Amino acid sequence: MVSIAGALTVTLFKGPEVVTTSSPYNLRDEILLAHTNWLIGGLLLTAGSFSLSLLYIVQTSIVKDYPEELMVTFICCVFVTLQSAILALILEGDPNAWRLKPGMELMAILYSAVFAVALRTLVHTWACHKKGPVYVSMFKPLGIVIAMVMGVTFLGDTLYVGSVVGTVIIAFGFYSVIWGQTREEKMADYEGMDSLKPSSPKIPLLQNRSMEA
Repeated sequence: MVSIAGALTVTLFKGPEVVTTSSPYNLRDEILLAHTNWLIGGLLLTAGSFSLSLLYIVQTSIVKDYPEELMVTFICCVFVTLQSAILALILEGDPNAWRLKPGMELMAILYSAVFAVALRTLVHTWACHKKGPVYVSMFKPLGIVIAMVMGVTFLGDTLYVGSVVGTVIIAFGFYSVIWGQTREEKMADYEGMDSLKPSSPKIPLLQNRSMEA
């Protein structure tokens, strides 16, 4: 909740300017569309984040019973490709739109396929197996901070007080979750060590275990 509050602060609150930068690449004006619908976009982003959280939970339960991250990633990518192809064929009926020529467009598609889909899914699945879905989900608000820093550095975006305050809140929430998970792991280790101790100091450990069996 703390990290979500920080993400909302970065997104909704600006405040005074802290750093004003300029960049020769004016990509922000080219990316923004003239006609936008913020309500539909916000609802779709909310639904996407909720679905992604459910995916992390499902992936964690899968890799616990079947700890093969590469195979799980391969199956996920196959189904994502099939679903995307069917949806694209329904929405795009122009055959000329499917023609790819060597150039920046083809490089962007290959980069997205290798890094944004395959490699990212593999890393997320491996992290869910090692640390659980909460740990992986915590990097979602942290991505907003990374995007803000990249925008100020490369796109000439202006840094506002709200962005700085939200970044601090997100970092605090992220550190709190990591600290809490570390405490849980230590408590689990202590409980495991306590379960190995004999119930009575007068009875040997092996004899005590055989009596319980």
